[in-house]
Amino acid sequence: MTLLELHEKDVIHAQTGENLGRIDDLAFDRATARIESLILHGRPRALGLLGRDQDLVVPWAAVRSIGADVVMVEMPLPAAADKRRRWR
Repeated sequence: MTLLELHEKDVIHAQTGENLGRIDDLAFDRATARIESLILHGRPRALGLLGRDQDLVVPWAAVRSIGADVVMVEMPLPAAADKRRRWR
């Protein structure tokens, strides 16, 4: 399986069913050349003009299954960011 094939799959949280995004990059262990984690770039804010949310790093151990269309992961999710933004 190639990175392009992985990039086309949605990453789904097993407990909540939430779509976490798509795989943008992989992190490898230098000593063993094994995959350490999947990296999902944060979602753009205001069409990318205000930057992006933080990247989500999914440890390889959290991957439960890789199917034809999705990658199922089981891990604690980071606390949700406060949706109410205050402008000064």
